[in-house]
Amino acid sequence: MQEPKSILITGASSGIGEALARHYAAPGIHLALSGRSETRLDGVAAACRGLGATVETKCLDVTDEETMRAWIEDVDDRHPLDLVIANAGIAVSPDPLTPLADATRRTFAVNVTGVFNTVHPALERMKARCRGQIAIMSSIAGYRGLPAAAPYSASKVAVKAYGEALRGAYWGRVRISVICPGFVESRMTAKNRFPMPFLMTADKAAHIIARGLARNRGVIAFPWPMAALMRLIACLPQPLSDRVLRLSPKKDSHA
Repeated sequence: MQEPKSILITGASSGIGEALARHYAAPGIHLALSGRSETRLDGVAAACRGLGATVETKCLDVTDEETMRAWIEDVDDRHPLDLVIANAGIAVSPDPLTPLADATRRTFAVNVTGVFNTVHPALERMKARCRGQIAIMSSIAGYRGLPAAAPYSASKVAVKAYGEALRGAYWGRVRISVICPGFVESRMTAKNRFPMPFLMTADKAAHIIARGLARNRGVIAFPWPMAALMRLIACLPQPLSDRVLRLSPKKDSHA
């Protein structure tokens, strides 16, 4: 399978997105990177240019459908995209100042609608060429709705199912993969105040993801012990899985 030469990554200003940008950066590679922090994004771009890649950046909101479409189509016009990684995501936990309804709306706007706004324009172009690859960032939390993180896990369940369905619908024309990481060092996980089993660096996660994409895996889930555990919990009878998950760390405070 030919290595991607033109790559677009959302949420590239930190965490896994940043690590993926640096992983792919090399002479002959064009990177189109977006993020919410212009300062951090400029730093990532400089690092990638130092590795030989040509880089363009765009500070934008993935929930803005028209802006996303215009940006993706403009990049694709100039550098036909080989790989698009819909990576941007947030985790908003309900608290006394953020009701569950607000946390859910904000989370779904970025994690679900933002994925749609990234995938759809690219998919149209790739389908017409019968070439290209799209990666959707879900999570191991997407294997089962988690009482400890209801808005986040529900959003990741949604995009996991969407990516799996699209993979079948566009088989033979566009390669589509879903990425399901466990705990990875990032600005998001830095806020967690509970033990995070199998926590890994973003660079290691990027290596695993890139290897899985090169092999055209449908679901790239890691680390394997955590992925296996979540698959098992998802297969348990509902009363038993409920009992197990009630013991998980409480990130949300709406209950």
